[in-house]
Parts: sequence; C-alpha cells; structure tokens
Amino acid sequence: MKSQMVDPTLAEMGKNLNEAMKMLEDNQRKAEEENEKKYARKDIPGPLQGSGQDMVSILQLVQNLMHGEEEEESSQAYRLQNVGEQGHMALLGHSLAAYISVLDRERLRKLTTRILSDTTLWLCRLFRYENGSAYYHEDDREGLLKICRLVIHTRYEDYTVEGFNVLYTKQPIIYISSAARTGLGQALCNQLGLPLSCMCRVPCNTMFGSQHQMDVALLDRLIKDDVESGKLPLLLVANAGTPGAGHTDKLGRLKELCEQYNMWLHVEGVNLATLALGYVSSSVLAATKCDSMTLTLGSWLGLPAVPAVTLYRHEDPSLSLAAGLTSSQPVEKLRALPLWLSLQYLGHDGIVERIKHASQLSQRLLENLKNLDFIKTSVEDELSSPVVVFKFYQKYLNRDQTPSAAQASTIPHPVISNEGHIYDTFNQWLGEQLAQLVPASGVDVVELEDEGTCVRFSPLMTSAVLGTEIQDVDQLVDCLKMKIPVLTSTLQLREEFEQEVRRTVGLLYIEDLSWPGLGVVRYSYHSDGKNDDKQEKELENINTELLKKLNELESDLTFSLGPEFGGQKNCVYIGMVTEDLDVSELVETIAATGREIEENSRLLENMTEVVRKGIQEAQLQLQKANEERLLEEGLLRQIPVVSSVLNWFSPFQASPKGRTFNLTAGSLESTESTYVSKAQGTGTTPPPTPTSSLTKQRLPGQKIFKRSLRNSDAFSETSSVSHCEDLEKTDQRPPALSPGQEQRSPETEKPEQQQQEGTQTPPKGTEDIPRDCTKVEEQESQR
Repeated sequence: MKSQMVDPTLAEMGKNLNEAMKMLEDNQRKAEEENEKKYARKDIPGPLQGSGQDMVSILQLVQNLMHGEEEEESSQAYRLQNVGEQGHMALLGHSLAAYISVLDRERLRKLTTRILSDTTLWLCRLFRYENGSAYYHEDDREGLLKICRLVIHTRYEDYTVEGFNVLYTKQPIIYISSAARTGLGQALCNQLGLPLSCMCRVPCNTMFGSQHQMDVALLDRLIKDDVESGKLPLLLVANAGTPGAGHTDKLGRLKELCEQYNMWLHVEGVNLATLALGYVSSSVLAATKCDSMTLTLGSWLGLPAVPAVTLYRHEDPSLSLAAGLTSSQPVEKLRALPLWLSLQYLGHDGIVERIKHASQLSQRLLENLKNLDFIKTSVEDELSSPVVVFKFYQKYLNRDQTPSAAQASTIPHPVISNEGHIYDTFNQWLGEQLAQLVPASGVDVVELEDEGTCVRFSPLMTSAVLGTEIQDVDQLVDCLKMKIPVLTSTLQLREEFEQEVRRTVGLLYIEDLSWPGLGVVRYSYHSDGKNDDKQEKELENINTELLKKLNELESDLTFSLGPEFGGQKNCVYIGMVTEDLDVSELVETIAATGREIEENSRLLENMTEVVRKGIQEAQLQLQKANEERLLEEGLLRQIPVVSSVLNWFSPFQASPKGRTFNLTAGSLESTESTYVSKAQGTGTTPPPTPTSSLTKQRLPGQKIFKRSLRNSDAFSETSSVSHCEDLEKTDQRPPALSPGQEQRSPETEKPEQQQQEGTQTPPKGTEDIPRDCTKVEEQESQR
C-alpha cells in the first residue's frame, strides 16, 4: 500500500540520485586507485615493484655486481677460479646452516652440540692446544674482545654487580706490542668502554734480538711501575708472526712474566699455522702454553667465508657465558658448520699439505733472494720463515763513491740525507710492479718502523686463495732481476740529472722525494712584469705543451704530469731510466723544446698585437686617403648625375691606392707596386723557426737519449769514417757538363787525380785527418 502511495516523480528522482551517487563513488574509487598506483611507482624501489622477479634475473644481477660489466678486476676473477671444492664445502655450510635452523628445538640442540664439540676437538688436536674451548666469530678481533671481557669478569669479582665502578678504583692495563696491528688497542678500548690510558704499547728490541720482537725487560719494568701506581695488569697480547715482518715474540719468557703477575696471555699471528706441521720451531711451540690464541683458518686453507676461531682455557662456564664466549642459542652454534664440513673434506693430510706448501714457497723465495745484489731481507729464521720481507737497498747512492770516500766526507749530501725517503719511494714502486707482473704471488707493500717501506711475501695468507705455485715464485724472482738494474741506474743518475737541470738556464729542478723516477723538472720563463694569474696560466700552457712534445719523441722514457694526488703543478715527471741514458742530451732537449714553445707563444702574442695596431693604422690611412681624393676630385664629382656628365667631358684618372700588411716586417705598405707589376711581392724572407733538433750523430737503430756503450774515441772515428764514405758517394756522381764538353770516365780521371795528389802536401794541422777525408776535401776544393 505504501509503494502505491509513492509519487512516480519522486521515485524517478530517487533512482536517478542513486545512479548519480554510484557514479561519483566509482569515480572517487578509480581516482584513489590511480593515486595508489602513482604512489607505488614513485616511492617503491624498482626491484621491489610488481609481483617480484624470477630467480634467473636475480642471479644475473648478482653476477654483474660481482664481476662488473667491463670485467676490469682480473685478480678477483682469478681468486674465484681457485676456490676449489673445499671452498664449495664451506659455501655449502652456510646454506645448510640456514636450512638446519628451521628444525625443531630439540633436534636442533642435539645437532648443533655435536657440530660444535667435533669442530672444537679437531682444532685443539690439530694445533696442539689441549683441553681448550672454542669461540667462532666473523671479525678476527672479536675473539680478543671477548677474552678481555672474560678476564675483567675474572679479576674483578664485583664487576657483574657494580660495573665500571670497580674499574675506577683499580684501573686495568692491557699490554700490546708496538708491532701489533694498527688500531687494535684503540678498537679494544672503544668496544670495552675503557679510556685509552688503559692501553700500554710495549716497544720492541732496539739493541739485541729482532727489532720486531717485544722487549721483555722493558715490559717487566712497565708492569712493575703500573703495580706500584695502583693499577692492575690485566692482559698481554703477543705475536706469533707480527703483521708486518712475521716475527715471533719470546713467548716462553712472556708466559713466565704473565704467571708472575697473574696476567692473561693471548697470542695471535700467521705463524700459528705451523703448529699443524710435524716439525715446529720452539718459539712457535711455546704458544701452546698460552691462555688463548686466535686462528684464521680461512686464509691459511683457502676457505671462503669461514669464521675465525679463538681457542681458550677457562674453568668457569658462567663467566664464559657472561663474557659472550658461549651462547645458549642453538643458532649461534651453527657458525662452526662451514668449518665442520671443510675440515672433514680436507682431512689431516690435506690441511698439513696446504700449510707445508706455503712454507716451501717462502723458503724457495728466500734462497733465491740470497743470491741477488742490492736486495736486503728481513726474516726471523733463515732456515724456516713463513713470511719473507725484502727491500731494494744500495749502500752508496753515488756510483763514484767508495767506502773510504764516504767516511772521509763530513758534509751530508742532500741525496744521502734523504736516502730513507728515496728508498721508500723506490720500494713502493718495486712492490707495485711485482704485484702487477706476477699477481699469483700475492706480494704486497708493507711499512715497517725501522726498515721503512718493504715488499712482503706471506704465502700462508695468500697462496691457498691465489693458487700460488713454485713457478710463480721463480717468475717473481725473474721479474725482480729485471727491475734491479732499472732501480740502480735511476738511483745513480738522479744526482747527475739534478746537477744538469740546475746548470741549465730556463729549467727549474723540483725535489719530490715521493716520485719513483729520474726526477721532476719545470720550465721557467721570463714573466716580463705580468700579473700572477696570467703568468700561472702561461706557465701551465708551456709545460703542458712541453710534455706533449716530449711524449711525441721516439724514446724509451716516460713523461707524465706526476701522481694524481699530491704532485707538483706545471711540472714534467720523468720515470725510471736505464744505464745508457744520456742525461745531458735529455736536459738539453727539454730546455730547447721549452724555449721553442715559449718563443712560438711570444711570436703569436706579438703578432696579434701588431696585426691589431696595423688594422687601426690602415683604417686611419684609408680615411685620410678618402679625404685627399675628395679634395682632388672636387665637390661636383660627388653629385650622382653631375659627376657622370663632368667625368664624360673631363675624365679624371686616379691611381688606386690601397694598403697591404706585411706580417714579417709588421708594417703597412702601399699597393702601388702590386698594381704596376700585376703580382703581389713576397716581401722579406721570414726568420727561421726555432727548433730543438740536435745534431748529434747516432748509430743505426740507436734511440734518442741513448748513450753509446762503446768507447768514445772509437765512436768518433767511426762517425768520421762514415761521414767520409757519404762524401765519397756524393763525389762519384758526375758534375753537370757544359755545352761542348765531353764526359770523361772515372778510369781516365783517376790517374790525373792521383798525379795531383802526389804533388800536393797536406796543410799544417791536418796530419791526424784520415787520408780518405783529405782526398774528398781536395776534390771538393778543386770543384
């Protein structure tokens, strides 16, 4: 009944209203969806947009990130090729760890306990560390950090309750060798929340023993002083193979000292790897008595992404748990899984073989270095040294200096006084060259406190990853033999080059001790009172053009702008040279080329000014000529119609007057001679262009800047004979015949020449001239 009472008009209006509201809601919903799509495209990163990417695309992206599109890093590709199957086992361990972590808690606990106990037992047996526990960590410094926490908890009983308040009353002291890793002490203090005053650096030996070993007597005095001042000696970090030279501290005496003062002894270093061998030196074997040690098995055995291991002895599990050395979380114990798989795959023989192979490589290099001159080695044990450190060293920089002359000289020469810096630069270059020529050797450059810059060969850290073999060591020695003569020649010629440059006008010698080469030179010109900015710009242009000209020469030298950072501006850097370099010719060529560039630039600058003034003068003269022509022709001849009638009745002839600018003379000249002769005059002859070409005679195939290794007298005689032979060849060509003159054969001409030669006597002062040369000169004079 109610539906019948509804007005049809109202019903129609309601229906239309519902449709309109529906349309508005649909439009609003579409707008919101479009806004949401725009928000997703704008703010969400590209790889995350949409429904995800397939596995192939993701792996392709990873491959591009690893190798790069241009594949410039060949050394990284070489490393990946030598991962080996033992490396695949380590990589498999990471995947299995992620899979095992989803097991139920009880099964996961049993599995992780078995993996952790097996790996710890195997490592303690392999490296002769009985009754030890193990902590597995990614950062090789993290193990030492946990050990420090353990010792703090052990020595300070109320540390768990009172915290750092107990440290304030009795400050803990940690002792570290000065030969330890850079920044190790500061990193420990930052992580432990201790001031830097808690870290004590112990100097190395200066008088007796290795200069890379900790001074035990000095350490004893330092500990006594700290005890007397109310401090607590806490821990000592010793080295079984220092990071730089690979030397081992006197671990036996250090252990006795630590027991005397109730200190903890922690040992780390590459030489700990030799504990797995059958024969171990007594200095390294003493590390088995220490309280803890850190092993980096990844680099020793060539296992990628395996954790480092810190073995330690402690009887209180609760303190180990408080220090973070043990964990109740089963997932934390899965860190040992990659090592658990890799050690089983290699076995005892495989582990020993890799460490023994690295020791043999270092011994092979050490034996070859003993037979090389100018090479100084720094090893701890001549018979067995896992790390070989060597450097280039020449006792006397001056090739003319002898030991007696060196002792007699009292004034320090500038080259001798800067000897350390020069050798550091040359050894830096040598290490970079060897690493580039033999990348499989794994040599690198190391800075030592006493020896300076040296080249280090540590196969225990690199050979397993790079796949270094005996032939790589032999190739390294061959490359070293090739570089030594270059180093000695460059070192000897540096002083001569400096003296030649200082004697040459226009050249300025720049002393740059960080440049591995002959030296640095700058062409200096006369400023003529110009401002600094313009002078600097011209100096830059001249030296840039000089560098370009020198590189265009056919020589074996390398000219450059120097290092990218830290080098001098507007200079020419000369690289390594050989012993046959003619230094005087090189300096003369640089100076002559610089003068040529300067004169050309000045000529162009002067010519521009002359042309500008000539144009202004020509405009004035042409304006004056137009005024004179107006006076000669009269005013009526300037009216268009009248001038034509007037010129028809009384023609006016005027010779055309123009101006020509002579670039050679720099002056304006009249063009009347040009119109008379119907040809443009050549003017004066321009001056010759300055050149830097030298007239020095060279042997066939001899390059520029090369000094002949023959005797100078023999070379001059050969040159004179060859010059005479060239003149004789030109003399054999018949001269031009005049009309009516007969051509005579050489046979008929020869007797007459011999007769003339018999009647003539050589003039005074020509007795030493070869006879062939005198003959040719007489023939030339007769002509």
